[in-house]
Amino acid sequence: MNVKTIRFPLKTDEKLKKIAFKLGRTKVDTFMQMVDYFYSCKKDPNDINDELLKNTLLKNHKDYIGFIKTQESELLIPIKRDADRMIKGLQLLTNHFTEDILVQNRKTQDHQQHQKSESEENRKLMIKISQSMSTKENLKSQFLYIFNNYVTARDAFGMMTSAKDKAELSQTTIANIKML
Repeated sequence: MNVKTIRFPLKTDEKLKKIAFKLGRTKVDTFMQMVDYFYSCKKDPNDINDELLKNTLLKNHKDYIGFIKTQESELLIPIKRDADRMIKGLQLLTNHFTEDILVQNRKTQDHQQHQKSESEENRKLMIKISQSMSTKENLKSQFLYIFNNYVTARDAFGMMTSAKDKAELSQTTIANIKML
């Protein structure tokens, strides 16, 4: 290994020591790595602002921004536009669905109310029919009672019964039937 010596001021030596200590290397290793770095990246150590790095970053930044704008125009904007259309369509669908459901609910309620009133009318009619049936049965039994009394009284008449008694029996029976 060929060793060469370089002379530099003490302030530079202090800086080199601090850099080497911070990196955890020896001064010689740090110096060799610095030389390799400048050799491989072709940077000018006097260029503190590092114009080459700035230009590279600026170019990469412009490329990155261009990529983002392309993605935005080709993907993001169409996706957002389609999503907005889909949301509007879903809102319209929801509104129509809600309106139809409300209309159908109103119709159902009206129909139920109509059925309820018809059911109430049928219940009242059934009560009347039931009362009528009982009244009819009652009338039948009363009529049979009157008829049996008439038959019994007529059979009790003999040949000598006067026409007046027979007419009286008929009138009484007719009067009883009319009272039903």
